[in-house]
Amino acid sequence: MEKKTVLIVGLGLIGGSLALALSRHPAYTVVGTDRCLETLEQALDAGAIARPADAHNWSEADVVVLCVSPSAAVSLLSERVGDLRSGTVVTDVCGVKQPLVSRCEALCRPHGVHFVGAHPMAGKERSGFAHADVTLFRSCSYILTPTADTPPAAVETVKRLAEAVGAARVTVTTPEKHDRMIAYTSQIPHVLAGAYVSSPQCAEHVGYAAGSYRDVSRVATIDESLWSELFLLNREALGAELDELIANLSAYRAALAANDREELSSRIRRGRESKEMFG
Repeated sequence: MEKKTVLIVGLGLIGGSLALALSRHPAYTVVGTDRCLETLEQALDAGAIARPADAHNWSEADVVVLCVSPSAAVSLLSERVGDLRSGTVVTDVCGVKQPLVSRCEALCRPHGVHFVGAHPMAGKERSGFAHADVTLFRSCSYILTPTADTPPAAVETVKRLAEAVGAARVTVTTPEKHDRMIAYTSQIPHVLAGAYVSSPQCAEHVGYAAGSYRDVSRVATIDESLWSELFLLNREALGAELDELIANLSAYRAALAANDREELSSRIRRGRESKEMFG
């Protein structure tokens, strides 16, 4: 079987972990690029990439994976899509899909290049290639967001790539549903964690905290530059989930103010039953 050449743009935590995993798979040759020379050297030393990418590698790539922020992904694709061969598959790893997919498809279509939006549901609290992990995607869900214009063969190419890095489930959905669900499953927890640790009590938590504190606060350690961009790109869906969360919190607050144990017990029970039913 002829190997596919995968060009990974951005070798931070996600791009570096993809490179480590794919470089160990017999079906792929991995080349990479990163704006940081030190990161490129680390990736070479670790065997994550066979070589740094140059202009020739863009033209020879079978698959290009954009592992950068949404704005950087659009900018890079705009600059380099003309270097890609017709039939090349471009994908990404960004946490918001609808605005990115629409712009990237429009850039790719005139060149016969196929864009498949994707989002691996994996990560760590720390960024950079130093934290890249060959096992990062094992047992994760890898979401693909094709549109009506996406060729099935292009979707299959990205699906095989997801399976090659160890994804346990490949979920295929629309960009719109992805953004609505991610507002709930990913973005709201980050907002909640950031709001929670903004309490003045956080400075004095040592000696008073156990698992509950760690569970709720863990995802507050995020990159504000990236996540503010993601929040704003998904502001309608995230705003709707915030409204729902605020309404639920307000109901708890009202029950406390009214000294209403029955209402508090009912709300706690409904939360427990929902978690037990849906996991």
